[in-house]
Order: sequence, then structure tokens, then C-alpha cells
Amino acid sequence: MGVRAESWDGLKQWVADHWDEVIDAVKRRLEGVKASSSFDLTRVLEELKGLKSRLNDDKTAREVIAPALLLMQGERLGVNEATLRYLGAVASGAIDGDGHVSVALKRVELASGEREITLLWAAAFAAHGINAEVRDIGGVPQVVVSSGGAVKLARHYFLYGPPLLEGDEIVINHKLAEAVKLGAEGLGVSWEGLRRTDRGLVAADLTISEGNAAVKYNVYLRETDILLRFRLTDRSRVELAARLLRLAGVSAEVRREGGRDVWRIEATTDILAAGREELRKVLTEIVRRAMENGWVDAGKAGHWLEKLKSGLTLMEGWPKYKVGLSGGGALEVRFASTDPDSIAREVQRLREVGLVEGVHFSVKMPEGGDAGYLYILRKGLEHAARLSVYGSGRQRELVAEFVEYILQRAREAGKEVYEKAKEIVEEGKAKSSLKLEGFEKKVEVDGRRHVVKVIGGGAELKEKQGGRKLLRIWITAEVDGVRRDYKITYGRYGSNVARGFAYASASAPDGREADAERLAAVIKALTGKEPWIRRMKDGTIMIVCGREHLDGFRRYTELADAIERWLEETGR
Repeated sequence: MGVRAESWDGLKQWVADHWDEVIDAVKRRLEGVKASSSFDLTRVLEELKGLKSRLNDDKTAREVIAPALLLMQGERLGVNEATLRYLGAVASGAIDGDGHVSVALKRVELASGEREITLLWAAAFAAHGINAEVRDIGGVPQVVVSSGGAVKLARHYFLYGPPLLEGDEIVINHKLAEAVKLGAEGLGVSWEGLRRTDRGLVAADLTISEGNAAVKYNVYLRETDILLRFRLTDRSRVELAARLLRLAGVSAEVRREGGRDVWRIEATTDILAAGREELRKVLTEIVRRAMENGWVDAGKAGHWLEKLKSGLTLMEGWPKYKVGLSGGGALEVRFASTDPDSIAREVQRLREVGLVEGVHFSVKMPEGGDAGYLYILRKGLEHAARLSVYGSGRQRELVAEFVEYILQRAREAGKEVYEKAKEIVEEGKAKSSLKLEGFEKKVEVDGRRHVVKVIGGGAELKEKQGGRKLLRIWITAEVDGVRRDYKITYGRYGSNVARGFAYASASAPDGREADAERLAAVIKALTGKEPWIRRMKDGTIMIVCGREHLDGFRRYTELADAIERWLEETGR
């Protein structure tokens, strides 16, 4: 692309020198960017122009330079395999940081502390043929790529992102796992060239393709198993082969052959039988054709065919849940059966995915021939959606399948039911989707603009004398250069309403009024809503937060678990 820079400072200066070109490119790409009603494109474009003067600040430069270079790359070089490879590599870093990938919603999201950087990313995507939407959700600017664009972006992220196969961990994070499933929507599997080898084995060529990427593998029908193999001296090509195989639902690790510069991946019958239907169908065709030619024993072939046929996914193993709307419009997710063992199995399965009986779902066992039921509460589906993103290991995989299954059943029940289920899932996944540490945003309080930089924070439950439980949130933040530790204490009041209180300090720099306004700026920056400020006759200044602020705080990893627990333990 012609970037001439020998250092980080040189790169910042190069981008600053070409900033007018960046702004012109953003303007040209606006037709490929959709904006929500809360996102003022005209105002944000003016703010974007002002970023040029802030490129000397390393934090700002780190957020700006990647999308700026991507945008200029798309403008100068167009869309081709090389530019898409670079897009995947760069976008993967942003997605791994503050991004989110959802198969069920067919969506890829990036969150940013500043609207102008969000707009820059959207323009960069548009320059590479991917339309995006910019939103301001709860005060958090986001760029959202949906439907076909999400499939494209997930594909580039998965195929061209950072090294995937390291050690024993095949998919190294949940976002990559989601990208695998989402990117696989364009997966193609085919075969050709059935033959006998010099060693008497039956062999065929199997090709897996996704977009512009395609790899041809060797398939061998051996004495005891089916073997799929790919080997080459070019490790990057072998890793691409492993990634495509992963898209087909097969775990395979890149291995080195002895001390030579030869790399290979291999997968045998049982691993292949766990793959996607497209792959199993092609392998079935190869085995059947070999059997028809008399090259494979019918008994052996029948055993392989049975394994390939029984490769069921977890989703196919869930019983039939009923998903619909109540008379009042609430979502109902219910499983009913006259068999006590069936109900008991579902209770155990929900416990395994991380749901708690009495909190996330209710149960009534069958009695006197009448059916029993298992009813998943709204908070249960929300919690499951959250675990599908932020759970750990196998639990996350199980609950992600369950959430996708419920969305599938809701889609079958009709548009209105699906929209309601999708709304609940979105809310659940939004919780703890952000981090306090490193959060930065500009906000207005009483007409004055403040720059908020959050250093960190946390939350814990405290029990007062008499058993009353309080939630204490603490946040360390710098507002307009003044660093302070803030504490907000939530309790239940009146008819069990959640209220949080904090007090401005007279000893803070510039006194109580300035301290109260700085804390209000922190709360608004994090939750999108300004708190109430009450001034007492004795000079005390109280900052009051409601449930809407608490819901905003729940989006942060450091706060979400404690808030969730407090709400469950104090709710009535």
C-alpha cells in the first residue's frame, strides 16, 4: 500500500499526514454504513476529523491506526485475497478485545469507547465489501455486522486471524468457536478420484472449500479405519487445511513429522463421524462407492457407515421444548412429559449447563398420570445466553447449543415468538460483555464535557446486622485528569426497589460539587444514564442510582457476577 514508516512514531506521523485522505474515504463509504437514530453521523464525522490532533497519544493511536490503515488499503488496493487476509488478521485483534460473535443472531459486534473510532471501523469494513451498522447502545458505541456480512467477517477472522493451533487447545477462545460455526455457512465439501493405490489401499480426493479458500485432502480406507490426511512442507497451508477441517466440525492438530520440515494433519473414523453433515455425507458416498466396486468388505463398510450416520449433534439430542408467548406476551419455554425419568434427565442436563433450579427454572414432577413440566424462566434463558459467551470449556459448548436450539424452536413458532426470544438472548449476552479496566469515554453532564478513563473496579455482597444484604460497587477512575476511588452501595428499599447511593467528598479536589459531577460523569459513561444528584441542607451531596444504572453496570465483567448474585438473593 506504500506505507513508509520505520518506527511506531513514524507510523503515527504517516497516518496523521494522510488524515485528509482517511476523512475523504470515510465520506465515500458512508453509503455502506447504516446508523441508528441515536448515532448522529454528521456530528461524529466532525469528531473524527479532530482525532488527527490526538494521534500523538499512544492509546488513541492504537485504536485509530488499525482501522485507518484498513480503510486506506481497501480504497487503494480494492478487495482481493491479499487484502481480505490482512482484514482478517487485523479485525481478529479487535474482535478478541472488545468484540462479540454470535451464531444464533448471525452477528459480529465491536464495542468502542468513542463513536468516531466506531465509524472508522464501519467505513473500513465497507471498503472491503462488508456493510455495517453503527449504534450507540446504552451509551456504548458499537459497530454491528449482521447476516451475510457477519458470515464473511467471521470467515476472514477464522481463516486469517492469529495462529489457531497451539498445543492441545484447538479453538483457543469462545469467539473463535462462534466464528467457526458462523463462517461454516458457506462451507462446501466434494470428492473425486476414487482409486486403488500401489499398496492396495482404497483412496479418494476430498475437497473442503469456504469462500476463496479450498484444500484437497487424501482419504484412505484402511484395514481398520478411515483416514483423512494432509501433509506439506508449507506450514501456513497445512494450518489453513486444519482450519477448514475445523469448519467441517473436525478437530485436527498440525504436527511436525520427526525432525523434518514436513507438517501434517490426520483424522480417523471416530473423529470424522463427529463432523458436520456435509462432510459425513461425502465420506458416506466414498465408502458406498468403494463397497459397490468390491474394494471394501461389506461388513467393514457397514460398520463405518453406521458410525457416519449416527454422528448426531447435541442439538439433535435435546427433547422437544415448546416455545411460545403467554397471554400477556411473555416468552414461555416449557418441556412436559408424563415420564418422571424424562423430567429428571432434563433437570440434570440443565444443571450441567449451569442453570439453577428455583432460580433459572422451575419443575413439577408428574403425578397420578398427569404430565409434569419443566419451565425455564426469563432469567434462566438470559443466564444461559450469558454462559454461552462467558462460560468455561465444555459447559460453554453445551449451553451455546441449548440457546441456539431454543432460538430455533422459537423461529419455528413464528416471527413474534422469535423476536421475543432473540431480545432475551441479546440481553443475556450483553451482560459482562465489557471490561472496566481501560474503558474510556467522553460524556456531557449539565452541559459540560468530561473525559472519563476507568482504571478498574469490582463488586461484592455485604451482610448488615439483621441479615440485610447490600451490594457494594467500587470504581477507580480518572475524570479530567483527577483520579478518585468511588463507592456505590445498593440496597432494597420500599417495595423491594433497588437503589444505589454514593456521597461526594468535601476533601476531593475542588470540593463536593466538582466531586459529585465527576462521579456523575463516571456513572453516565459506564451505564449511558446520568444519576440523580440530591443536595441536602447540611451541605451533603448524595448521588442516587436506580435499577437502570445497575443493569448498565451488569455489562462489565468485573461487576456482573456479584450483581447477578445480589439480585437473585434479594429478589422477591
